[in-house]
Amino acid sequence: MLKVKFLNYLSSSSFVKQTPKGVYTSIPNELILDKDDFGTDFQWGVATAAYQIEGAWDHHGKGESVWDRFTANPGNVKDKTHGREATDFYNNYTSDLELLKELNFKNFRFSFSWPRILPDGIGTVNEAGIDYYNRLIDKCLELGIEPWAMLYHWDLPQKLEDQGGWANRDIINWFSEYTELVTKRFGDRIHHWMVLNEPASFTTLGYLSGMHAPQQSSLDKFLASVHHASLCQSAGGRIIRANVSNSHIGTSFSCAPVKPHKGSKIHLRAAQRLDVMLNRLFIEPSLGMGYPCKELPFLRKIDKFILPEDHANLKFDFDFIGIQNYFKVVSKPSLIPFIWANRIKPARNAELTEMGWEVSPEGIYEILMQFSKYNIKELIVSENGAAFPDQLSDGRVHDQQRISFFQRYLSQILRAKKDGANVTGYFVWTFVDNFEWNEGVRPRFGIVYNDFATQKRTIKDSGFWFKELLEK
Repeated sequence: MLKVKFLNYLSSSSFVKQTPKGVYTSIPNELILDKDDFGTDFQWGVATAAYQIEGAWDHHGKGESVWDRFTANPGNVKDKTHGREATDFYNNYTSDLELLKELNFKNFRFSFSWPRILPDGIGTVNEAGIDYYNRLIDKCLELGIEPWAMLYHWDLPQKLEDQGGWANRDIINWFSEYTELVTKRFGDRIHHWMVLNEPASFTTLGYLSGMHAPQQSSLDKFLASVHHASLCQSAGGRIIRANVSNSHIGTSFSCAPVKPHKGSKIHLRAAQRLDVMLNRLFIEPSLGMGYPCKELPFLRKIDKFILPEDHANLKFDFDFIGIQNYFKVVSKPSLIPFIWANRIKPARNAELTEMGWEVSPEGIYEILMQFSKYNIKELIVSENGAAFPDQLSDGRVHDQQRISFFQRYLSQILRAKKDGANVTGYFVWTFVDNFEWNEGVRPRFGIVYNDFATQKRTIKDSGFWFKELLEK
């Protein structure tokens, strides 16, 4: 068994974490992970997103995205920051990828910025954007890092949103044109592809609650966006398969196990409704099961957006599904319209991340086992990580809480593998502290610390932990 030498700075039997109340609690160091226990073919990587890292928001012909527009109003972002510079990955990709190699990761998940490639969303191609991604991909391959491409990670061209965005059925053609271009330009060097990042998130937060770009709040727009995103999800998969030989195709979902607060029927039904919204809304149509309207009746209103040929077109045989888990959900009935359910707050003594999410390692086991019941070919944990209030001191970031988080979550992923879930990879969210959407730059998820004033990178203790875990 590989001894993770970096744990030497911890005590021999345990290390401590700070709870939300500031009380230190001992955590048994009962498992030192060996990467070989996950299998020699298990894929270890980091995950990123264009808007959250690239910056260069208006450089070299890039068009405006919905997030450029959203963050132009500082009232939309909690710490009044924006992604115009983000981590300046656009200019720092070479040194960042070299740093990634130093940490022994062999897989890099990134997303294409749709408006960097097609400033108007369709039509004229921005060759400077194509050149940038060519350089990025080539640098990955030069370093022995496998590129994993995400087609869409929330940065819709604003020109398309001005025409209705995801609520406009024309987006199926817009997205298909974009996917055709990207796969033909880069498919000779990229084997691994993902279509959509967390469609339940960008449709719900963007078109129902209005908390995220493009700040729409309409039931009809939400239902239309759900259906159109589902069709784009399958259309994107078919285009990749047609254009990229020997492709490995997936899509990713934000998922969380949902438990009822009490055992009564009303609580059980509330949990079922939340489970549909969080876990079932997009996977079941792709499997040919249709939308799960029985447990969530308001979804029946989606029928008015469905054409006869759509039923067949929703289905696509993905090679893998990306599972993205950050917390568990305990539900209760509520007066929230349509869903009539809500999460209850974690217990007062619960271990929380800086996002207020409860650390629940067993939750990732539960959701992997839940998705395994669909008989999916492969499951990949395409995002998992935690934000904590990291402090840079004397050139070091001692993020023991994050090390504990990874140690416990990875142990539960290994448990799921042993219990029959075909989990074939794990991607850390995220590589370098970045711009976290409407939260701004305050939450730090990275295993590398970023000084946003200077863009100086500092490997956190968790980064060194992964370096030694993956060294052989």
